[in-house]
Amino acid sequence: MGIVASKEEYNIEELVGNLDFQSGQFQDIGNGIFLTNREIEILKRYKIPYTQCKSLKEIIFEVEEVLQDMDIVDEELDWVSSSISERDYYQNTNF
Repeated sequence: MGIVASKEEYNIEELVGNLDFQSGQFQDIGNGIFLTNREIEILKRYKIPYTQCKSLKEIIFEVEEVLQDMDIVDEELDWVSSSISERDYYQNTNF
């Protein structure tokens, strides 16, 4: 049996219009630190003083402090911590 092509048509303008290009865009917050717009939005929401931090590790520490003080696991803060930790690893590891 061959592959059957779908006759379904897509509105390309609508699909592209729904893509979010802004949240993943990096912003330079100083001290050589870059965060995505989404990370910044979440850090602001939880009043984490990311602009006062001197490194990604310091931001991770601040996020982890807030997570420890919470009674529940916050998926957004957990995501921010993981995202920044991964970036820090790749930026600061000599291969």
